[in-house]
Amino acid sequence: MERWQNRVAVVTGASSGIGAACAKLLVAAGLQVVGLARRTDRLEQLRQSLPVDQRERFHQHACDVSAESQVNTAFEWIEQKLGGIDVLINNAGIVREGQLLDMPLKDINDILQTNLMGSIYCTKLAAKSMKRRQVAGHLFFINSTAGLAGYNPGHVDPSLNAYTPSKFALTAVSEICRQELITEKSKIKTTSINPGWVATEIVSDDIKAQLGDVILQADDVAQAVLYALSSSPNAQVQEITLRAVGEWY
Repeated sequence: MERWQNRVAVVTGASSGIGAACAKLLVAAGLQVVGLARRTDRLEQLRQSLPVDQRERFHQHACDVSAESQVNTAFEWIEQKLGGIDVLINNAGIVREGQLLDMPLKDINDILQTNLMGSIYCTKLAAKSMKRRQVAGHLFFINSTAGLAGYNPGHVDPSLNAYTPSKFALTAVSEICRQELITEKSKIKTTSINPGWVATEIVSDDIKAQLGDVILQADDVAQAVLYALSSSPNAQVQEITLRAVGEWY
């Protein structure tokens, strides 16, 4: 991780769960970390929870990634304050209850705008920053096993409605980015991380109770990010699939 010391990592959805866990690990590893989220009070709580000597490396900015204008404003602020982006963790994501065929279109649109378009908005700006400065950066997509071919949760489990197609699309975005960067002879890496169920706020208490201890923790996913980031410059960890021991899907 030595080459990443004081480099700039942007984490979306950093106010809780996987995003907060990633931010903590990256700050501890010596990176300058920018946490983006809608809940700025939670970002401040995160900063205060860090060891005193690490707090100056954590920066925060309000941003709803589903709103392109807010993403543009946040990334402009990062460029001005810190000089650019070296690592991007596309983590922000939401889930809504309901069946795809019956749920309000607004809920479907909210899911797609956050999980898919939000990642695209951020990825385009981060890649632009990396290419402008000719740095071998790293683009991460916190995906899901729901985004893998063959995903089948079973008929007794609740529908993941538009969440599943949003993650299938994110798998494609990650691969297209990888291919385009190769065509451009860029050294920027891409990694898609596909966890199963994770004990975060977006998973209902009923599902957590049903799964018991067969569930990942946010830190498990953050450790996977750190693993891929620490790979040698000529090695690309293209995809990681994580499931809790005993998890079927």
